[in-house]
Amino acid sequence: MSEKQQLDCVVIGGGIIGALCALQLIKDGRSVTILDKEGFAAGASQGNAGILAFPEITPIAAPGVTWKAPAWLMDPLGPLSIRWPYAPKLVPWFWHFWKASFRKNYERGIGTQTDLMKLAMLAYEAVSTEESLSPFFVTSGTLDLYDSEKSFNAAASDWARKKAAGFAFERVSRADIETLQPGLDPRFKHAIWSEDGQQISDPGDFTRAVGALCQARGASFRQAAAKSLAPRENGVDILLEDGTTIAAANAVVAAGAWSKHLAASLGESVPLDTERGYNTTLPLQDFTLKRQLYFNDHSFVVTPLSSGIRVGGAVEFGGLDLPENFARSKALLKLATRFLPDLKTEGGVEWMGFRPSMPDYLPVIDRSKKAPAVIYAFGHGHLGLTQAAATGRLVSALAAGRAPEIDITNLRVDRFRFL
Repeated sequence: MSEKQQLDCVVIGGGIIGALCALQLIKDGRSVTILDKEGFAAGASQGNAGILAFPEITPIAAPGVTWKAPAWLMDPLGPLSIRWPYAPKLVPWFWHFWKASFRKNYERGIGTQTDLMKLAMLAYEAVSTEESLSPFFVTSGTLDLYDSEKSFNAAASDWARKKAAGFAFERVSRADIETLQPGLDPRFKHAIWSEDGQQISDPGDFTRAVGALCQARGASFRQAAAKSLAPRENGVDILLEDGTTIAAANAVVAAGAWSKHLAASLGESVPLDTERGYNTTLPLQDFTLKRQLYFNDHSFVVTPLSSGIRVGGAVEFGGLDLPENFARSKALLKLATRFLPDLKTEGGVEWMGFRPSMPDYLPVIDRSKKAPAVIYAFGHGHLGLTQAAATGRLVSALAAGRAPEIDITNLRVDRFRFL
């Protein structure tokens, strides 16, 4: 069944990317309909760490990283793992990952990430002025911790890149570490303190608040799942899973890990895959976590939320269909209690979500080459929350026919043809 009325702009996806794209489109005067099969913040936006990681400008696909991966993979509960039944499907992704780690591609990626992060900072300054959203923004600083001087020194080049890009931080002593976060295991003698580190107090509630603000300003929400897209004269047809077809002048694909299938329905092959992220959210307790902690040697974070303490991180490749492996979240929690002995783990809630990741760790923000009425906004990996407000500004510019505020050439959907 086809609905007769053509909608103006349909945003597919109720996560933080879709919600902030919708908010910016509304500010630009567009009439917006948001589609999601469950609701706002039903996916990765519900369970992320809440960190606004603006200084994270160095892609994971870096020179030499492919030589480290085998050692990581030997540990089934380590920072990187593959669910082996899914491994054959990952061959194209890792092929592009390897090519993205070449020096010239890596350097290009740093430049693009730096531009995107600077825009993200500006964009969130505007978002934080919204009365209903400002209470979610917290500046308590970030403490990056290293197990040894060797691992600290190994990260020196990354920190040098961040300093060159204008991000402020300082190396701190063991005494400083104890002051910044009392109760840390004494093994931690090497750390970087970023006083300006920001976070969102509860990423799920924040996303729902953005969605509510969109609706208060005229957007409509429709609980439905998009199955496929098809170009039409002056727009795009969106086929829903219930068999209904809706027409729109523009569609924004911000469906996270499910965006690949929508792009494929237009005949566009995108090397998007999913990094399954695990965490445990602990209830509020006597132990006080003063700020976000990143344990670099173990690739996990511990963050204070308004609802408790969240322990999460690491990467598992396993696609969308395999069952969860909560041994990973339990392993992270065990590490957290080793490093924070006073942390109480009773009553924790485990969670697993799908990070939509591109091999070069840059998102896709671009018009479809097959259907110009379709705009892509997906593939942000670990940085979806961080880059959501910037993505909204870029998508809104594309929809209006304006020049984007930064060069998005390296974010185009077909870029892997040229790597």
